[in-house]
Amino acid sequence: MDPNRLKGKNILITGAGRGMGAANAETFAAQGANVCLGDLDLAEAQKVADSINAAGNGQAIAVKMDVTKREDNAAAVAATVDAFGSINVGLFNAGLNKPRFFMDIDEDNWDMIMNVNTKAMWLGMQETARQMIAQGPMEDHPYKLINVGSIASRKPLVDVTVYCTSKYGCLALTHCGAIGLAEHNITVNGYAPGVVVTPLWEQLDKDLVDIGFKEREGQAYDDIVRDALQIKRVSYPKDITGTASFLASDDSDYMTGQMVHIDGGWCIQ
Repeated sequence: MDPNRLKGKNILITGAGRGMGAANAETFAAQGANVCLGDLDLAEAQKVADSINAAGNGQAIAVKMDVTKREDNAAAVAATVDAFGSINVGLFNAGLNKPRFFMDIDEDNWDMIMNVNTKAMWLGMQETARQMIAQGPMEDHPYKLINVGSIASRKPLVDVTVYCTSKYGCLALTHCGAIGLAEHNITVNGYAPGVVVTPLWEQLDKDLVDIGFKEREGQAYDDIVRDALQIKRVSYPKDITGTASFLASDDSDYMTGQMVHIDGGWCIQ
């Protein structure tokens, strides 16, 4: 791991208290970045920030944020700038899922998932871009927005209709944001994981049993590995952080509007 790959980058990460968000924060800091960890659970985000600071490479701060509120997104951006002087990269990672069969979806389920997965991403992108535009263009490199998508924007799934819809929205925000922000020298890309062992997937595994879609915990993992993946194992956050680091680095300067799949070959089925 290059300890200078992200040196000089000041990065806001949402949903950074656990799972992929925390893993990306640790990786970015190990490569020299300064990171602001935004999470609704401030205590968990602070634990990650403390660990990063103890490691002594990049610096980290933690902020409490409800990603569905514009004022919290603006405050997290401001905290990043106050701590580090500017913001170069925004990584919009916060997300959730709650499976329902199509005819069991209600307004509460729809609103909860769409607000966190799609509305919050739009708010984060807009508030971060607003600050980037105010800072003026960087001399040699673009600013970068990175959206966390999902296999669910390419593989419609019967048990997670709203989640799929929300992640189609993430894909659209990536494409439309790339077009709408190009004039400001801001690129917009993303990555789409498949099955990643995180608290989100562990809860989903239990929920699929509760709604009767699977008979036992762990069956969802086993069935997907057997039937859908070319790489015959589930993934872990460490399988994701390399792509996220690439998208945050200068190596991806000529990319925009792209969604990179990190799915073990699920998409080619």
